[in-house]
Amino acid sequence: MRARQNSDNDAWDRKDDGWDEAVREASSQSRYRQITAFVERVFEECAMIVFPIYVGGSHVSYPIRFRGSPLRVVVRLPLTDQTTFAAEKLFLEAATTERLSRQSQLSVPRVYHYGMDPEVGAFSIIQDYGARASMCELMWAQRPDESEMPILSSEISEERLKMFYLDMARCVLQIAQPAFPLLGSLVGTTPGSCAVLARPITLNMSSMVQLSNVPESVLPSPGSTYQSVDDWYVALADMHIATLLFQHNEIVSSEDDCRCKYVARQLFRRRAKQGQLSNFGFAEDDWSARSVADRSRFAMPPRSGSFRLWNDHFRPSTVLMNESEMVHGVIDWEFTYAAPTHFVLDCPWWLLLEWPEEWKDGIEEWAHIYETRLGIWLSALEDVEGEMGPGSFHLSTYMRDSWKTGRFWLNYAARNSWAFDSIYWKYLDELFFGARDHEVPHEKLWETRLHLLTDEERAAMEPLVQIKMAESKERTLIDWKDEEAKQRMSAFLFD
Repeated sequence: MRARQNSDNDAWDRKDDGWDEAVREASSQSRYRQITAFVERVFEECAMIVFPIYVGGSHVSYPIRFRGSPLRVVVRLPLTDQTTFAAEKLFLEAATTERLSRQSQLSVPRVYHYGMDPEVGAFSIIQDYGARASMCELMWAQRPDESEMPILSSEISEERLKMFYLDMARCVLQIAQPAFPLLGSLVGTTPGSCAVLARPITLNMSSMVQLSNVPESVLPSPGSTYQSVDDWYVALADMHIATLLFQHNEIVSSEDDCRCKYVARQLFRRRAKQGQLSNFGFAEDDWSARSVADRSRFAMPPRSGSFRLWNDHFRPSTVLMNESEMVHGVIDWEFTYAAPTHFVLDCPWWLLLEWPEEWKDGIEEWAHIYETRLGIWLSALEDVEGEMGPGSFHLSTYMRDSWKTGRFWLNYAARNSWAFDSIYWKYLDELFFGARDHEVPHEKLWETRLHLLTDEERAAMEPLVQIKMAESKERTLIDWKDEEAKQRMSAFLFD
């Protein structure tokens, strides 16, 4: 049984309706003429669109060819009225891609131009890699239903799997090498230069707005950067609370379900506020139940002053391969930011291709199969680390430890609101606070930890339960005003 929390189906339907309309506009003859004229103005050459165009969840890509020239580019535009943080994401992705192309050995698309145009709006023009298979397509199992998410083939040989993991390891290590003084997104400053000057934009933030109808006003504000990893863990914990507060439909199934979600979120947020999530599972962890039984020998990364690039989208499906099954290029950098080094020290979630909360046989079965592949990944990573020069940033020993200690689950839950509840109660709660009475049914787990809440947190729980149960009786989508949303949010944050 899948462990993913349901999105708001009404919000999803509204998103789909908007997507259909945006696709019609993006595919209109008038839009084609507009794009062609724009490209000819930029490059001063005769251009044409090569079909088919590619329409993703939030952007549309127009392949362009030029008469008498081998140049191949793609014009990327946000889908009209469809993307959250549309122009912002496009510009941040371009700046990040430029940074990687200049200062890493990764093969990433060349960025020719990006910015705002009075005719087409926000745009980026990048190198066109053409139609190529992704690494994911070479690894996945055959699916009777092509709409199903791909999973790693159980019949793939260890030798072939390690070959793919070696390529992924080279990518991971290249992404992880540079360190940044602030946590946030890269912004182009002068030609050829960029700096961390913008808020992180995460895949979870985008999904919150589009699939849970969470108002943007309660998310990190534009231009926000973070000096401390603890501040970002608090921001992530706030996002989990926001999802509970503002998703109107499908968020709670009963009063006890609401209480379980509320208690888990408040306890997780308090650990973040007290700086305990950042040291959990490291040698400095002196608070968790887990540290009493078996304290790690690995020191935690710095809380401030050193952050590493992290891409929510990076996985085998974003790595394009050539005909010889060698890496041709790595694409999709729109959810990349300088993040806690803690994230890159965790073993990657994508070893099985599918997210743990989406695994049809449940998250425990995902973890069981994952462990059988983790050793192959770590072996590949160690091989690639052996190829690197002195002073390079290595990950393998930390990744092995992150699975053993549970840090993998902590950071995965921190980043993913729809996986949070299942992971918290299955993997984190007892690592934090010790064993529970296993006779307590799942819907009553909140009772085992209620005493850990503050008086203020306990007093706010039952009013929220009544609010959410009343909301569940009427299907609607509320368009929150900024100040009302901020007031509702602040009513459940106890600092």
